[in-house]
Amino acid sequence: MDKELMGKTVRAMIAKGKGLLAADESAGTCEKRFASQNIPCTEETRRTYRELLFTAPGMEESISGVILFDETIRQKTHDGIPFAEYLAGKGVVPGIKVDKGAKALAFFPGEQVTEGLDGLRDRLKEYFQAGARFAKWRAVINIGSGIPTETCINANSHALARYAALCQEADIVPVVEPEVLLDGEHSIERCYEVTEAALGSLFNELRRQKVSNEHVILKASMVLSGNKAQNRAGVPQVAEETVKCLKRSVPATLPGVVFLSGGQTDLDATAHLDAINRIGGAPWPLTFSYSRALQAAALRTWAGNPGNAKSAQQAFLHRARMASLASLGRWAPELEKISSYCFFLVLIIMS
Repeated sequence: MDKELMGKTVRAMIAKGKGLLAADESAGTCEKRFASQNIPCTEETRRTYRELLFTAPGMEESISGVILFDETIRQKTHDGIPFAEYLAGKGVVPGIKVDKGAKALAFFPGEQVTEGLDGLRDRLKEYFQAGARFAKWRAVINIGSGIPTETCINANSHALARYAALCQEADIVPVVEPEVLLDGEHSIERCYEVTEAALGSLFNELRRQKVSNEHVILKASMVLSGNKAQNRAGVPQVAEETVKCLKRSVPATLPGVVFLSGGQTDLDATAHLDAINRIGGAPWPLTFSYSRALQAAALRTWAGNPGNAKSAQQAFLHRARMASLASLGRWAPELEKISSYCFFLVLIIMS
């Protein structure tokens, strides 16, 4: 295990004012998102869309790393440069999603466990050769009547820990993602309870598997009311409960925490991240690893039309810059209207 290499990777991933772009959607997920904009979902349209994001001028000012899908890490820019090589050349760390998706947990209705451990050691060696320096594995925790069960939480934690150990063996930094889903009518108090249990189980399993905390990144859910709950918690309470839960559950030795957007709107994900960072006192950097919250506006703007590419890149860059400000606790709603030039002036003034 090359701790020096993984330490270098971790430091690059959690660079101040930067976060991760999750561009690891499967072909099936892309098809759903493309269909919403009447875009044909082919390998070439997926490649073209990813290239649009990766080549956005100045994206590296806000994005420290990109999570790729198996198809994407094998693809190239239009002039023949592998995506992983292209990103690394911009100082952006290439990563790879390695899980095989959440499947039904036998005898536990409504619950899931993530698969993909079989053959993972060999796949990690291949991904390392292709340029990946970190990986991601997502577990899914549903909240509902009588769930999640301890069995479900522990099964997912065990898989996450085995995955993390294999990553570190391969000199790849593992991003562990125990996502507590937003779907449901649950209160923020119930979400807190489940999130704390999931994180406690995860770090117990990581310790048992001899995983080095100093070379792991946590991709965490924010503590939120369910999307169908009445009287949903506001931004200040979400920030307070999220920070409190992390402080109670996550070892201080972890190098950083990145948040998933998890179905939140662009503005909600940004506002929550900003409020979290305004609280202060956390022992780790708290930044973002967003997919839809960075990409939704760009996808709508592009709509599969080559003539819209530059405008789509600007939409993506804007969301990345807003997330960057939020990761510093320096975002405000009025900044949503600032130009690219003004964004850099804001950073200079606030630095």
